[in-house]
Amino acid sequence: MRGWALLAAAVEAEAVTVVDTLGGDYYAQQHLPGAVALVAAEIDTRAATVLPDRDAAIVTYCSNPACPNSGQVADRLAALGYTDVRKYREGIQDWVGAGLPTEAA
Repeated sequence: MRGWALLAAAVEAEAVTVVDTLGGDYYAQQHLPGAVALVAAEIDTRAATVLPDRDAAIVTYCSNPACPNSGQVADRLAALGYTDVRKYREGIQDWVGAGLPTEAA
């Protein structure tokens, strides 16, 4: 099963918190349904507020595999004690390419 299919099922079931690591205008224009915006520079000041449950399933994403943001945010969240953090490496380009819905801010 493709990564987007697994993530889409988890989003649909509300079994995961999706974190958009692009932020700013990118988040405002288009993000995965229900995603919260959290960029690397804001993790230490905002993570506890936007992600209060350190044991919740969290998936970070960026634009595509070449974008380092999702890995940086995921690694920092893990260092802060979040226990179930994964990366959707293929990113929003893969999601959109699969014809899945997005939201705008």
